[in-house]
Amino acid sequence: MNSFLCFLLIIALCLGSSNAVWEKNTVHFKNSLGPQNILKIHCVSDEDNLGFHFLSPGQTYDFSFRDSYLKTKFTCDLRQGPDFRFHASFTAYEGKVIIVRYGINVFWDAREEGIYRAEGKEAPKLLISWAL
Repeated sequence: MNSFLCFLLIIALCLGSSNAVWEKNTVHFKNSLGPQNILKIHCVSDEDNLGFHFLSPGQTYDFSFRDSYLKTKFTCDLRQGPDFRFHASFTAYEGKVIIVRYGINVFWDAREEGIYRAEGKEAPKLLISWAL
């Protein structure tokens, strides 16, 4: 019985590593700040530095990826306001060890009062306030 479970685990891991079968996860950012307020975004993981992205009000930026079996985590720094002095650093996406998720959409919306988060079709909730 144990060898059968090991066999099933190996098959599941092989299928999970197939790029053509499973949909990527995506993190979305939107600048809903006031007019002329540019949003600066910088996201990194253990494997990737996604660089700096500058969004004008109403613009969006997103990136897609596949979960790693060793835990996928993207940390992002958002900045806005005069000289980008208002900022927030947070984990924009975090997977779990061995549990691989597919087709996850996480939405981050930068507004004047803070940063809202929603996953899938849920309503956005204010999670992070801007810091000086």
